Amino acid sequence: MAPDADAGKAAASADPFAPLTSEHLDVGDGHEIYVESVGRIDGVAAVYLHGGPGSGCQPDHRRLFDPQRFHTVLFDQRGAGRSKPRGFREANTTAHLIADMELVREKFGFDRWLVVGGSWGATLALAYAQAHPDHVSGIVLRATFLGTREELDGAFLDVLPRHYPGLYEDFLGALPAGERASPLPNYYRRILDSDAAVHTSAARAWGGTESILSEHAPKRTRLDVAELANTSKPMPATPFMEAHYFQHDCFMKPGQLLAEAGTLQGIPGIIVQGRFDFLCPPATSHALAAVWIDAEIRIVEGAGHSLYDPGVRDAVMKAIADVASKLKSQDC
Repeated sequence: MAPDADAGKAAASADPFAPLTSEHLDVGDGHEIYVESVGRIDGVAAVYLHGGPGSGCQPDHRRLFDPQRFHTVLFDQRGAGRSKPRGFREANTTAHLIADMELVREKFGFDRWLVVGGSWGATLALAYAQAHPDHVSGIVLRATFLGTREELDGAFLDVLPRHYPGLYEDFLGALPAGERASPLPNYYRRILDSDAAVHTSAARAWGGTESILSEHAPKRTRLDVAELANTSKPMPATPFMEAHYFQHDCFMKPGQLLAEAGTLQGIPGIIVQGRFDFLCPPATSHALAAVWIDAEIRIVEGAGHSLYDPGVRDAVMKAIADVASKLKSQDC
């Protein structure tokens, strides 16, 4: 489908956050990714990377960028959101996503762009910037995730039982007794099993637990155990793509993003970090900033992992604006 630029411009005149263009871009390997652009054509080039992996971009993500200042591209990564085929995991690795970003950048004619992402989006932002530093003008991260087993073990096997012991019981209880001694790899294996009788309860338990850990003040702190095996309700999409990536160490070498953070030298960045982020704790952002000396950490007190915890969204918007101002001052 070709981009409908005229319709996009007309819509943008009424709604400054309406897409200028939208299309499905064939990136090969049987994948078509959904790509949209917002803002002003001559604005500061930027790209937004959604989390998950597997969640997809949302309309509100457009509103993180001042439409009078930025020309922003948002896209749903392979198998995610509106990309086709939905949930397709073949030829779906970090290297593929980086290559897709280059296709998108070239398509829009950007020499360099501001790269923005949170959680898994932060992982991809760092991986892309380390692979193509010459095409990155600046970086804004929220909730730094370096894509390592240690981070996942820390969140689900350390933080979870210490802060939510009842939820941890529910989390383990979704697995057979013989698989609870090594829960994470068994979760990945079960979620990726083609048999709905195997993957349904695992995917629901994983998604529910992660959702609770992502909020500073979640509405509920236990899983609805009776509903885990319910095959009549829609399934969450993200656990399947997460299991695919996490089972393969996010398709990176152990410790890769921290080890290669020196390649970011000279790229200005801001890291927005919730003080009580149980999934991506402040220590990870500080470890990154210790190597990436051009990065500034901004702590949001009283907030956890979610973009919509109090203060986080505003902090991300300000960080995007502030990095853009740094870029402008450098060009003067």
